[in-house]
Amino acid sequence: MEPGNNTQFSEFFLLGFSADPELQPLIFGLFLSMYLIAVFGNLIIILVTISDSHLHTPMYFFLSNLSFVDICFTSTTIPKMLKNIQTQSKVITYEGCIIQVYFYIFFAGLDDFLLTVMAYDRFVAICHPLHYTVIMNLRLCGLLVLVPWMMSAMNSLLQSLMVLKLTFCREVEIPHFFCELNQMVQLACSDTFLNDMVMYLESVLLAGGPFAGIIYSYSKIVSSIRKISSTQGKFKAFSTCASHLSVVLLFYCTSLGVYLSSAATHSSHSSATASVMYTVVTPMMNPFIYSLRNKDIKRALKRVCGIVGIKRPTVLGQMKCP
Repeated sequence: MEPGNNTQFSEFFLLGFSADPELQPLIFGLFLSMYLIAVFGNLIIILVTISDSHLHTPMYFFLSNLSFVDICFTSTTIPKMLKNIQTQSKVITYEGCIIQVYFYIFFAGLDDFLLTVMAYDRFVAICHPLHYTVIMNLRLCGLLVLVPWMMSAMNSLLQSLMVLKLTFCREVEIPHFFCELNQMVQLACSDTFLNDMVMYLESVLLAGGPFAGIIYSYSKIVSSIRKISSTQGKFKAFSTCASHLSVVLLFYCTSLGVYLSSAATHSSHSSATASVMYTVVTPMMNPFIYSLRNKDIKRALKRVCGIVGIKRPTVLGQMKCP
């Protein structure tokens, strides 16, 4: 196929998971269910955090930001896939693909940065408990959220602008359920050396850097916990970061699984299936991890349920929160 003008003629086809028409309703129902659970679960975390004054702390401020980013992250890819299944179309415009790439990189990077910020918050809380309120002041918390937003925006803008310089063949097929950067670069008709180098540097700096920060924070946390004499004290200190550690392990293990599966099998369809774990499953599981393992969140949910129950008409009887 001859190269075409990528801004006027190129159309991309998202092949998704299967071309079998009989499987489309099953795939649609499965992803719609996961998407709704992810959105409503994270939305509940945000509403509970805002409504309960006991949760107006740096830890839950970062958690509410993470929940908001997870909602946006899943909304970047899943609605378009559901629409394509519903309309029985695999087409996505060139402009739509670039927009999807931009926001996918943006929110994925934000997820990574926010997990690092939350690790730093737990480090200060456990290693410097007496100075926690002084260190984690309002100004620092604002900067710890603002800086990741700015860095992620600049990185995704750079990557998207570099994709704009590539030339694509007409009717390019992407063996994925969304426009993934690496897949687009591989399908370009023009030279992609500079794009590959930028992607490699971005992976080292903006993925490896936050991960190193998380490892450093938890190494200090473990060292501080080991110095606590009582077993109860150790358990209490560890419990304050158990939920965050679970989310970190889920995020990085699924991301690493995608990389290893694509490198081992060299199959784009395997990579697409594996990427579901960190694009859909991880944002869906985060609210469950924090609500099931966090006593503060559970208490806040009960208080919110109690308020709703009190406001019900008395003729229906007093409502009790489960």
